[in-house]
Amino acid sequence: MADRSSTTWKKILIIVYIVLSLAGFAAILIIPASREVFKTLSSTHPYLMGFAKFAILATAGELLAVRLAKKEWLLPSYVWARFLIWGVIGVWITYMMKIFGAGVGALMASGLLPNPEHALFGSFIKAFFISATMNLSFGPTFMALHKCSDTYLDIRATGKRKISLANVIHKVDWEKFASFTLLKTVPLFWIPAHTLTFMLPAEYQVAMAAALSVALGIILNLKRKKA
Repeated sequence: MADRSSTTWKKILIIVYIVLSLAGFAAILIIPASREVFKTLSSTHPYLMGFAKFAILATAGELLAVRLAKKEWLLPSYVWARFLIWGVIGVWITYMMKIFGAGVGALMASGLLPNPEHALFGSFIKAFFISATMNLSFGPTFMALHKCSDTYLDIRATGKRKISLANVIHKVDWEKFASFTLLKTVPLFWIPAHTLTFMLPAEYQVAMAAALSVALGIILNLKRKKA
């Protein structure tokens, strides 16, 4: 009876967290007053906000992904560690988005990349160049490191305590990582999605990137269920 009660409370807490995270984020952006606060905080504290956006939204996405994969409301192993890892990823991505944005802008201004005069088309071309450059250079490194961190936590959840880098590297399915994650999701999902992201105002870009991680997790798990 105690186990059933504990399971019920976990289920309720997971559902409440997902609803509050996604609905709360949407409400913040819809309500004018809170949207202005969000924009101000994103501009004045970009790294702190990057941590919060990714930690909260991507964790909600991971909980949804587990629900779709297992057909139960379960907490991933070491969910607190995954929350912190997502937060650090948010800081890292905030940093890299600024670097790639400034770098591509400088190349276009100097004539080393096409720089159309038409405002809308020029914005699209710049966003595409930033997205493609970031996803074809930084993207694979980020994805590989995140795959290794997830794999480490999965191995640790089995009870093993002495885990070497070799254990983690050998456990990862690198063939699937290369053939699917790099050769399919990067050109077909991440580059188009981040092109749209970089056309948004700067204060919304990291939040959009975090939301995309939620969307991709759902898409991939729906694909697995169909298969």
